[in-house]
Amino acid sequence: MADLIHLHGMAFFGFHGVHAEEQKNGQPFVVDLTLATDLSEAAATDRLEHTIDYSRVHALCRHIVEGERHQLIEALAGRLLTGLLAEFPRVERATVVVKKPRVALAGPLDYAAVELTRSRA
Repeated sequence: MADLIHLHGMAFFGFHGVHAEEQKNGQPFVVDLTLATDLSEAAATDRLEHTIDYSRVHALCRHIVEGERHQLIEALAGRLLTGLLAEFPRVERATVVVKKPRVALAGPLDYAAVELTRSRA
């Protein structure tokens, strides 16, 4: 299926990281999603129930990023994928990018990120 929904730049505040200060103080995270699904019915009918409701996707991502704690952004990305595939049966494949703008490194860096893709099959 070549139909895609993109939700990029979703910003949340979470408590993920391996360092004690990250777990205590929290920091911003940015999530980008690409959801593969059949959009032909939605395109023909112009009805929300024939697509994936972006507001529900955003709410699920907010719940996971802001309400759970993980040491690794790899684990956070995996949890987002698990939640998306469980909650939205129309999603055939999902790609999530989790960006961590504040990384404790000895030099300049825009962000660290991981990208994971999972399919229903």
